[in-house]
Amino acid sequence: MSRTATAPRTAVAPLTTLDAELLVATATAAADAAGVTVSVTVLDAGGHPLAFRRDDRAVLISGETSTRKAFTALQLNAPTADLVDAVLPGGPFHTLPTALDRPLLFIAGGLPVHRDGRLVGAIGVGGGAPEQDHGFAAEAIDALG
Repeated sequence: MSRTATAPRTAVAPLTTLDAELLVATATAAADAAGVTVSVTVLDAGGHPLAFRRDDRAVLISGETSTRKAFTALQLNAPTADLVDAVLPGGPFHTLPTALDRPLLFIAGGLPVHRDGRLVGAIGVGGGAPEQDHGFAAEAIDALG
């Protein structure tokens, strides 16, 4: 029996509940400062919800929208704002939403969260204009450091 050498794995701290709560609080504060009511969802690397905020003053579907934005950013490891052209007919992801068990959402506001160059989770913000949602999510990630 032969043994094969494997490269050592470098441990990367996972996204914690405390991290997720900071992301939600920062995105919410940024939205509040802009006079926008949003819902925010943070998922860990496995797609499990770590923190969520849905405001009853937000559009009813904003909670589902924020979750789908986070899921899309996590699954494709890309900002949702960068994926719009990819899902148009003839684009590389045109049929992808039907290939997964959960629908994706291709409008701005979903961002992957990286730590030491590795994907550790995602944030989704819904309720404002797409550009606003993207900005609120980006501000939250910047605060995470």
